[in-house]
Amino acid sequence: MLSINEQTSTIYDWTLDLSKSAGLNNQAAQISTVFILLISLLFFLLLVDYMLRFFLNSMLLQFIRKTNDQWGNYLVQNKILTYLTRLILTAVTQQLIPVIFNGFPSFNSLLYKILSVLILFFLFKLLNGLLKTGRDILRTGKAFANKPVDSYLQVLQIFLIFILITLTVSIFTGSSPWSFLVSLGAASAVLMLVFKDTILGFVASIQVSANDSVRVGDWIEMPKYGVDGDILEINLNNVRVQNFDKTIVTIPTYTLLSDSFKNYRGMQDTGGRRLKRAIHVKISTIRYLEEADISELKKIALLNSFIEEREQQIREYNSQHNFDTDIKVNGRRMTNIGLFRKYITFFSKSNPDVNQEMTLMVRQLPSTSKGLPLELYMFTNGTDWVFYEDTMSDIFDHLFAAIRYFDLEVFEEPSSDDLRGFIQMKIPDNH
Repeated sequence: MLSINEQTSTIYDWTLDLSKSAGLNNQAAQISTVFILLISLLFFLLLVDYMLRFFLNSMLLQFIRKTNDQWGNYLVQNKILTYLTRLILTAVTQQLIPVIFNGFPSFNSLLYKILSVLILFFLFKLLNGLLKTGRDILRTGKAFANKPVDSYLQVLQIFLIFILITLTVSIFTGSSPWSFLVSLGAASAVLMLVFKDTILGFVASIQVSANDSVRVGDWIEMPKYGVDGDILEINLNNVRVQNFDKTIVTIPTYTLLSDSFKNYRGMQDTGGRRLKRAIHVKISTIRYLEEADISELKKIALLNSFIEEREQQIREYNSQHNFDTDIKVNGRRMTNIGLFRKYITFFSKSNPDVNQEMTLMVRQLPSTSKGLPLELYMFTNGTDWVFYEDTMSDIFDHLFAAIRYFDLEVFEEPSSDDLRGFIQMKIPDNH
């Protein structure tokens, strides 16, 4: 049986003799031989490519039908079959090239090295495609849906690229890969400097994942970097965030460790979004209520039972201490702001859009030059932004309209009354 080299020489010599028999000289016969063998190789590779695609596509189709999941689609999306076909075709070409260029040893050797590098390249693309497929499959599971899988993928990609570069240099120089790695040891300081961001990003990705501080889909806020939106992707080097104005902000991954940020995931997980806003009441409108005022406010359904109960408590307290109730500051009395605060509380508790299981209170804050703040501190019954804004607007629409029933006014700077008094002071009576 003939060896491979003997078979190669036999095919080349037979084709060369065929060219010489056509009356060509030696140089023309060699060129003709290379041309004929190249055309033959091209047709052979096209045939092999067709057979491979037909065979692999048939296998993939059967796989998809049997498994009935997205794995097959991920294999297609990441071009696994394409890279596998190219890898096989390149390997076949490498074995057949010596047949074509048997008469050109130096050129034959160069082509062999180039094809060896191409084989490594397509092998890298195939492994990279498989890694991406694994990433896509992991994302479909709940355990990895919000994990920075892209960061781990990029680490493996960097490792594969490093191996590819090492083997490529080894192929072209003819030296051992180990000698190349030893020479890189002297340049490790330079490599650390070049890949500083990558190393920091890798460490940050591991810590972010281990601490579960952020996930893909979280709403984060970092005013320093103009970030206020949802995380789209966590990579080895950067984090992509889509702000609510639809702009895309990219920040280095390690900033999630070096800088502080606000993560709204806790708010979203609880199902309630905090509403914390105050109504500034004009202090000059705060007063004790007269009997006529109380009778009128009893007509408010939310306050009726509370006012009656409160009246009974006040009568008992004042009678026990024998206060002279003709003087209003003696004993206890109801005030318009006190009833308004209770009204806000009862109104909020009766609102189906306010979460009744979480903190709900209406409190007075320290008075300021802008009046007395009555702060609503509660949570809406949902976290959607539009729902939150609608709920908050509905509540304050109602309260701004209802405050006049309590003979109170919202503070304005300057107030309309102040402006009216100022104008009257400036305009003489005879005008």
